[in-house]
Order: sequence, then C-alpha cells, then structure tokens
Amino acid sequence: MNAPRCDRTEAWAALAGHYEAHGRDLDLREAFARDAGRFAALSFEAPEVFADLSKNLVDTATLKFLLDLARECQLEARRHAMLAGEPINTTEGRAVLHTALRAPKGQGAHSAEVHGVLDAMLAYAETVRDTAASGIRHVVNIGIGGSDLGPQMVVPALDAFVHPGIQFHFVANVDGHDITPVLRRLKPAETLFIIASKTFTTQETMANAMAAKAWFTANGGTDTAKHFVATTTNVKAAAEFGITTTFGFWDWVGGRYSLWSAIGLPIALAIGAEHFRSLLAGAHAMDRHFADTPLAKNLPVLLGLLDVWYRNFHGFTSRSVAPYHQGLKRLPAYLQQLEMESNGKRVDLYGEPLPFGTSPVVWGEPGTNGQHAYFQMLHQGTDVIPVEFILVKKPTHALADLHTKLLANGLAQAQALMLGKSTAQALGEKAPTASKALDALTVAKHRTFPGNRPSTTLMLEQLTPRSLGALIAMYEHRVFTSGALWGINSFDQWGVELGKALCSELLPRLASGDSAGLDGSTAGLMKRLLA
Repeated sequence: MNAPRCDRTEAWAALAGHYEAHGRDLDLREAFARDAGRFAALSFEAPEVFADLSKNLVDTATLKFLLDLARECQLEARRHAMLAGEPINTTEGRAVLHTALRAPKGQGAHSAEVHGVLDAMLAYAETVRDTAASGIRHVVNIGIGGSDLGPQMVVPALDAFVHPGIQFHFVANVDGHDITPVLRRLKPAETLFIIASKTFTTQETMANAMAAKAWFTANGGTDTAKHFVATTTNVKAAAEFGITTTFGFWDWVGGRYSLWSAIGLPIALAIGAEHFRSLLAGAHAMDRHFADTPLAKNLPVLLGLLDVWYRNFHGFTSRSVAPYHQGLKRLPAYLQQLEMESNGKRVDLYGEPLPFGTSPVVWGEPGTNGQHAYFQMLHQGTDVIPVEFILVKKPTHALADLHTKLLANGLAQAQALMLGKSTAQALGEKAPTASKALDALTVAKHRTFPGNRPSTTLMLEQLTPRSLGALIAMYEHRVFTSGALWGINSFDQWGVELGKALCSELLPRLASGDSAGLDGSTAGLMKRLLA
C-alpha cells in the first residue's frame, strides 16, 4: 500500500500544533471541573469490554485530530487489507489472518482447513479430558514465545473453568531449572507432553522436548505415541521423535497470535471444547467491532491512537498494565511480546530509519501486588507512565468482601494518580510516621503527589472464556492500529534471530574452549565459565 507514514501527513502537523497549544498542559482535574459530561463523552463500549478513557490527557478535540491522522494514514484501507488476507507482512511475503482462526465456519478465509484442525483438536482434547479412560492427570506444554505465553496466560486466567482433575504445567526456558522441578512432580503414565513448535526445530523447545523424552523412558514410560503430542507443521520430524498425533497451523499464523490455533491445545485441554469455542467467539465479536465500527467509536482504534499520542507527542516511553484480577497475572508478560515484538521496530515498511519512537515498554503486575512494589514510582517518580487498570465486576469465587476491597483499590489508585496531593493539603494532614527532626514543610514536600498522571480503566463484567477472548483481540487490533500509523511491519520479528544465530556459533566453542576471533568480552567470559 502507498499509504503515507504518520509523520508525513498534514494531520500530524496539525496534531503537533494542537499539542503545543493545548495538549501539553492539559490538566485532568481542571478538565473534569469544566465538563460534567467528560466521563460519558470519553467512555466507550465494545463486546465484553467497557473502557473509561476520561482520565487520559485528551479531550474531544485531541481525538478529532487523532482520527484525522488515522484517516490520512488510510487506517481503514490497511485494516481491510489485513482482514482480506493480503500479504501485509511484506518482509516475509505473508498474509496475517489470525482473525480467520476464530471466524465461524464458512465465514472466514481458509475456513475448511481451519475448522478441520479445530474440530480434530477439540475432539482429541475431549478424549484426554476423560481422565477415567485416558489416565492423564498432568499436561506439560513445552514451547517458547507465542507457543508458551498465550496458553500460559489463558489457562490460569480461566481457572474457574479448568478441568479439576488435570494439572497444567508450562516449560519454556532452556534453563534446566525450569523443567526439572516440573518433572519431579510427575509420573509417566499420568502425563501428556505437548511439544509446540511450528517447525519442530526451535532450539529451546526441542532441547526441553528431548529432556522430557529422556525422563519419560528413564522412569518407565513405554508409549511415547500416547504420552507425547505435537502442534507443528513438520509431521515428519514429529514422527521421527515418536509422535503420531499432530495438529498443524499455517504460515499466516504469527507466533504471538497463535493461541487461537492448534497452539491453543493446552487451553482446550484445560477448559474443554465448548469453552474454547466461546473464547474464539469472544475474539470474533471484537474482530467484527474492529472491522465494522466507525473509527470514532472503535475501541481498539482509539487505544492505538492514544498510544501514538503518548509515545510521539508526550514522549512517554512506557505503559504499565495493572490487572486487578489474580487470574490475569501473566497478562502483562503476554502483552510484552504482543506489543514489543510487533512494534519494536526502528525502520518503516521501506527500510527507512524512523525519526520517532515506536513501541513503548509494556510492564506490570496484578493489583494489589503492584501497589506495594512499583506504584511508588508511578505516583511520585520523575517519569510520567500511563497506567492501564483492568477491573472485573463479578468474581468467580464466593469471597465477596475480598473482591470489593480489590475493586476499591483499583478505583482509588486511578483516582490518586489523577488527583495527586498538593503541598498545602499535605501540610494540613497528620503524618504520624514522619521524623520529629524534620520541619512540617519538608515533610509535606515529601508527601506531595503531582497528580495529573493518566490512566485507562478497562472493565469486564466477569472473566469468562468469551470476555477474555474479546480482551485479547482488542489488544491485538490496538497494536495493529499504532503500527499502521507508524508505517512499520508489525508482523515480523527479525530482532529475535541474531542472538539465536550467534548462540549456534558459540555452543561448539563452549565445548572446545576455542575463543579465536571472538570479541574480548565474550572470550573473557567464556574462559571464566570454562575455568
């Protein structure tokens, strides 16, 4: 496509002017005082997700300028190209069709193939879930990157729906300290290993797979074909390993978008066929919202535009994700890959260096844990870091009092970031733990919060397969939106390759001790490791 890059548009220049005149100094406290309808005007609904954007450093004028930018960058045409299966992953010549994986039968690209694999995978999952017949009590998923992060995030998130008789384990790190404590708890006859690798050659995954197989045979395991299954396209390599049950996927499925494919087998084993289809249905509902809703009401689009506004105009370099639900404890790590691997690029689609920032650093922890860890910096640190609060209205447990406390904490933290506390307010308060050696004004300065720190609150009615599917798809389309405006390829990941290639060169050197031709640091470190 010949769509212009964001910084080469008239809308970009207009947005820069708006930032200098109004955006830079927008004060949220004043904005709410001026406009009683601010919350209503800046709240948006999408399938399963309600979003309050009113505590962000924007107003309706800012959104208008951002929407003008999206239109001039031909976001709608780019969106159509992705959904139509055009090869928008230009550096690899591939389509990007993860949305086809959750489209109902007959409604998406490659539907017959997609639903053929889906039906077979779910049928297999149901046989394993019949634990009386299968004997399986433990499932170990061995993968890395998208083959690990998606299932590892979703299974605990949907704990209320997980099979009570099966325990799920996830091994990704090539460090033996990852797989060893898992194997220690297992019995071969009760364990199913899933080897998740599209090519069946991924270095870390295959090293762990071989370790698992060696453990299996050493501990009396006799039926590799029953206790090992693969999600891969390399059926021949899987067969050579001893695996006869495989479920494949396609080159238009990127790793970080693959949980909807056969890579989701551990999810299907955990929650069952019906709930897995509900997960897909939630994502599809968000796909339709993204595809059909006008930009001004399109939640993934608005979040992506907000990311551009913060990264390129306010200069914010990171965003913290604070899910106030323990089930979403792995969501920040999942979003790190989704966003930073997708949009952590320094050149545009034509290989030209970019004169502006792209992906922010994404990080976080569940509330309320984060409040006692890094929220100090969010409130009183020198950097302004937008925060994304995720609240779930109804728990899936019976401890209502705890859930009320959790929600109150989430609301209070967002409010505190915005309101802050002036020195005058601090002077009027008692500070019983303050040193008696300090004067009141000095103590008050330490207890001053600048406020006006932005946040977004996303709210789900309940954390279910359908709502989680919608939430994840929302984040996917948000990443697409910001990447499209930046004019980058959000679907390759060349930055993963260099370290892998150098590792392959260093492995034999660690065996032989040959450091000839290495840089001084690497040679010195290798010598010390081998001493």
